[in-house]
Amino acid sequence: MEVLSADILKQVVLLVILNVFISYGFLYLSHALLNLVPALNFLFGSNTASNSIMALSLVATIIVSPVAEELIFRGIFLNRLNLIIPPLFAVLVSSLLFASLHSYGSIISAFIFAICMALLYLKTENILIPIFAHFLNNLLAEIIVRADVNSLLFTNDVVIGVMSILAAISFVLLFKSIIPELNSIK
Repeated sequence: MEVLSADILKQVVLLVILNVFISYGFLYLSHALLNLVPALNFLFGSNTASNSIMALSLVATIIVSPVAEELIFRGIFLNRLNLIIPPLFAVLVSSLLFASLHSYGSIISAFIFAICMALLYLKTENILIPIFAHFLNNLLAEIIVRADVNSLLFTNDVVIGVMSILAAISFVLLFKSIIPELNSIK
């Protein structure tokens, strides 16, 4: 069996790109909410870190998290839940558990991403596929954050507008592909 076919690779790349746009869309919404209700700022801590801590954080985000989270949430939780509840609910519950560990502004996009990872896992029956997709997702997100040295993603109205439109389009495309997959789970 081929571990990563061209078709699965295309699906993974498309899923990751769509998810990144969706993530930024929800981050924009959360920032707008924080501007409307400044008292919610306690949810975000200050983010100062030394270079060595930042390097360790990158390794944890890009390598350790995808492996650990996929093994735990898809490899263990999804499989165990499948034994006691219908598969659709197992996907939703394991995805909700995954999302609950993510920060404010990322919970909804993490839930959508987790559903996609669960569907990839169930479709391929290979935990390496969602690990790879998760790795690509986190790598792309970190590259975007590091490349945005002037904070254009959150300060330039044109960039925010374009990213918001791409987020909405990505959400619709992903939603249209998730629903039939969820309906086909047996």
